[in-house]
Amino acid sequence: MNQELWKKSVAFHGHHCPGLAIGVRASEEAINALKIGFSEDEEVVCITENDACGVDGIQVILGCSVGKGNLIFRNRGKQAFSFFNRTTGASLRLVLKDLPEMERDEMEAYILNEPDANKIFDFKQPNYQLPESARIFNSIICEVCGEKAAEAMIRLENGKKCCLDCMISYTRGF
Repeated sequence: MNQELWKKSVAFHGHHCPGLAIGVRASEEAINALKIGFSEDEEVVCITENDACGVDGIQVILGCSVGKGNLIFRNRGKQAFSFFNRTTGASLRLVLKDLPEMERDEMEAYILNEPDANKIFDFKQPNYQLPESARIFNSIICEVCGEKAAEAMIRLENGKKCCLDCMISYTRGF
């Protein structure tokens, strides 16, 4: 494990914990398997299936972020991360295994230092395609609240352009 990257991840996250270790280790495994590094733009994409501590490690180590459009939340409540290399088209989905019971610090050390990554993650292929690159949308003024929203997030309701917050949801129970 790269101690410098671990220290940077802890500084960004605010503390060390097993959750952060999951993201750091997943990033290291993705780097090795997909031959990737820190993403300056959108060369590397991570789709995370959780919004937990590990995501911070991925941001620090791989340079994936919501603002750049290469960190996408597909929250399923799973400790799972899909990584895509836009340059080569290669992809990998890492799913945390059910690990043995141990104390918090021992678990963190195990995740970071266990030589056999197959004891930590199931290595799979994502069951979805690489998403398109981030797009920039025009801003439209909501005719209800007067706030600007991205064009893709505007809906027509009763002939007015409405942002998602002002739109009245019509689901009929579904």
